[in-house]
Amino acid sequence: MRGVAGVDGWDCWDGEAVRAVVRVCEGATPAEAFDTASADAWLAFDAGVRCMDDRPWLSHALAGAPGRPGRSAPTLLDRLRGRRGSPLASPVPPPPPAVALCHPDGRVREAALEAVRSAPELRPLLVVRCADWATPVRERARTLLAELPGDALFPLAELVLRLARRERGGFARALLEAALREGPAAGVLALTARQDRATYRLAYRIAVERGLLTPVELAATAATSGDVTLQDQCADAAVAVRAEGGGPAPDPAVLDRLLTARSPRVRSAGVTALRRAGRCRDAEPYLADQSALVRACARYVLRQGGDDPLPRYRAWCAEAAGRPAAAAGLGECGDRAVDAARLWALLEHPSPAVRLHAVMGLRALDAVVRERLTPLLDDPSPAVVRAATRALLPDAAGIPEPLLRERTAPDRPRAVRVAAERLLRAAGRHRWPGPGRP
Repeated sequence: MRGVAGVDGWDCWDGEAVRAVVRVCEGATPAEAFDTASADAWLAFDAGVRCMDDRPWLSHALAGAPGRPGRSAPTLLDRLRGRRGSPLASPVPPPPPAVALCHPDGRVREAALEAVRSAPELRPLLVVRCADWATPVRERARTLLAELPGDALFPLAELVLRLARRERGGFARALLEAALREGPAAGVLALTARQDRATYRLAYRIAVERGLLTPVELAATAATSGDVTLQDQCADAAVAVRAEGGGPAPDPAVLDRLLTARSPRVRSAGVTALRRAGRCRDAEPYLADQSALVRACARYVLRQGGDDPLPRYRAWCAEAAGRPAAAAGLGECGDRAVDAARLWALLEHPSPAVRLHAVMGLRALDAVVRERLTPLLDDPSPAVVRAATRALLPDAAGIPEPLLRERTAPDRPRAVRVAAERLLRAAGRHRWPGPGRP
């Protein structure tokens, strides 16, 4: 079901939610009406039922609730006139438990809570009612939820965490976290495979606290996950498991897995851990890593081992094709008076990667000269053009305006046009389109 603005952030008029409410009112089970594995679907169903008063042709499903007179189903004429049907002497059957648990009347919701004892499939709505705005409903729902065994909350984790964003949604989350800390390890590990981000993050945090994952497993997760928060959490835990209290150094297999990860954050954690493992010299190849973060960590580790990275950078820049990022590293730790000339020379290198990192090195070294760098706006490599643009932005006002205007022509490469527009904007010379102008 689709959720957009409406009651508690959910659209009362969502078509799928309306169809689900109608089907349940007609006797279908929630599992037959919508995807009961989806937290969003339960929240949309809850919002849809509570908006039934706005749909006269559906409100007969609520007619048998306590405190409401019985009414007949609305006729076509009643619908056209906005009426809800005519009072009848015969009673109308009460709404199904799933509908009653979401009823607009708090007395109906509170009375329906007892049905959850014999209907485990309605536990998601019990979790929803734990964040109810009506105090009697909320307190009764919390009492019933606290009576459930801890592992019964595991399948509801996504819904619990979604509701925890609400003002009164912290109770169920506290129960869930306590259950994860004390419950079976298999249940915690199963949650680490969930697709919901909040769920697997919490599961991994608890698994790390309980020591349920080996350092190798943590390193593999850090190296393969696309979640930056999870990368940091697992990488830090992987290298810390054997290092607490002055214990043995991290496992070499763990370090090797981290050092070969695609993520710069994970590689930097592996490089930093080399010092604790007594392998400072193994950080040398990472001095020319593509990531500035990894290069900085490698320089730190080498210095802690008593080595100076600067001579290596200077030697590598003499043959920069093999290690293009060495030029950026030289700018990050070099001497402007000595090393700027080396970097300016690399701007003529045939490799675009070397030219790119040379521009980055000049910028890090604070040795940018506008007149010498401006020709790179016509470089055939878009990456070099973007790097030169970033370096020239602080001094964009000094670049001749005709030179930049010429490079906004339609026949110029896109990277060149974008660079010229950025520099014109930074210099305050950008011409915004007026009325009737393209």
